[in-house]
Amino acid sequence: MMLFSVTRSLLRGAQRIDTHRNRDVHRWVAPTLRELRRRREKMGPEAELPRSSHSDWNYNAEIFAFGKRLQESFDPNVLQQAFTHQSFIEQEIRKQAAVGIEQPVLGVTDNRDLIVQGERLIADNVEAFLLTALSRLPRQFISSIREALTSEAQLAHVSSHLGTKDIIMAAEFPVGDALMASTLKAIVAALQRSSGDERCFLFVRDFICGQLNQRDLYEYLHIPDPLRMLQEYCKEREIAEPEPRLIGNVGKNTLLAAYNVGIYSDRKLLGTGYGENQMTAVQEAASDCLRQLFGTEVHMKPVDFRLTLKDCARHMAQHTSGKVETRQ
Repeated sequence: MMLFSVTRSLLRGAQRIDTHRNRDVHRWVAPTLRELRRRREKMGPEAELPRSSHSDWNYNAEIFAFGKRLQESFDPNVLQQAFTHQSFIEQEIRKQAAVGIEQPVLGVTDNRDLIVQGERLIADNVEAFLLTALSRLPRQFISSIREALTSEAQLAHVSSHLGTKDIIMAAEFPVGDALMASTLKAIVAALQRSSGDERCFLFVRDFICGQLNQRDLYEYLHIPDPLRMLQEYCKEREIAEPEPRLIGNVGKNTLLAAYNVGIYSDRKLLGTGYGENQMTAVQEAASDCLRQLFGTEVHMKPVDFRLTLKDCARHMAQHTSGKVETRQ
């Protein structure tokens, strides 16, 4: 009984405290908050403002923090140039001309030359990495994977996740994919000028080639007719012509028919496939054969992201010499 009486007294005290707290909230608070919310919804969403419009913005600190986040050593002047686009320079010149400054001095340079250099560096490093990591894949498919990795949308995706959006100095806002992709190219060139080829290669390997992690590489190949591609592949490498054979079927002449086709070459099974008809099963079997020959099986080993510039130096040299011969 003593315990129940103590509990009742504590509950009464809690109720008195809640009642006292509720008395502190005036009746006009809830209607006012509802009215403010109604007006805010009527005005619509607020316009997106650049991070530089905040009072605590410090551009030098942002530039310094960007390099430290990536654990890279950048030359601050070169990195600032990488983030400065031509549109920003033109905008500042117009602003100073409007207030009567005839020969404005900005003290910064735009990143056009860095973009050109970075685009070449990204293409060379990505292709050298792919040629080394996917040595069994034909060159034409290496090029298709490289184009997918270095596309504007993919580079913009990487650039946005590196935190470049708020540091880019451009007249355009919000920043589009084209600006973010070109900024990433300039950053790669700035890193090469600041820290050398080795750090540049590792940066491209980790952030651009790293997008291949846990992806089915066969999706990048775009093969419309797998059987024809398999026949051409075997002919180029002097392999016996592939021959499709029906291994088994179930549910023939029904809606749930399934065919199992195997493709043989010189009495050796190259791959198998299933389909609702024989033609579909043949194409699936040809796709399975190409996966086996190209080293892009579903159960393939993960791409080796431990490769260094030294490991890829041979393909890098071949790629560079090929460009020189083409220019000549």
